[in-house]
Amino acid sequence: MMDRDFDFSGVDVDELLKKNEAQMARIAELGPAMEEIVGTGQDEDGLVTVEFVAAGLKDVILHPKAMRLSSGELAARIKQAFTEAAADLERQTSEVMEDMFGEDNPMRWARDPDGAMEMIHRAESAYNRTFEDVMGELVRIRNRMEG
Repeated sequence: MMDRDFDFSGVDVDELLKKNEAQMARIAELGPAMEEIVGTGQDEDGLVTVEFVAAGLKDVILHPKAMRLSSGELAARIKQAFTEAAADLERQTSEVMEDMFGEDNPMRWARDPDGAMEMIHRAESAYNRTFEDVMGELVRIRNRMEG
C-alpha cells in the first residue's frame, strides 16, 4: 500500500482548474509547433537520409552511390537512419514540450514510465482510501439513523 496519509483538504480546486485551462491552451499552441518539427537521421557515410515527422515517415533520400550497396547493406543503413530520425524527432519534441510546459511537461511520463505508473498507483490508492472512508461514513450515518 502507498502512503495512507494523503490529505485532499489541501487541494485547491480553483487552482487545479486554472492550471488545467492553461495547459489546454498550451496544447492548442502545440499543434503548429509540432508540424514544423522534422527528425533527421543519416547513415555514417551520408548515403541514406531519413526524415521523420509526427505523422510518420516524411522522406527517404538515397545518394546515387547508395545504389551500389548490396540490398542487405542498404536496408541496414535505412534502418539506422530511420532509428536516428525517430530519436531526433523525439528529442526535438521533448524540447518544444519542455519550453511550453516547463515542469508540467506531459512528455516526462514517456521518459519515465515507472514514475507514471507509480503516480497512477498512488492516485488509485488515494481514490480507494477516499471511497472506503466515504462508504464507512455513510454506513455510520445509516446506523445512527436506524438505531
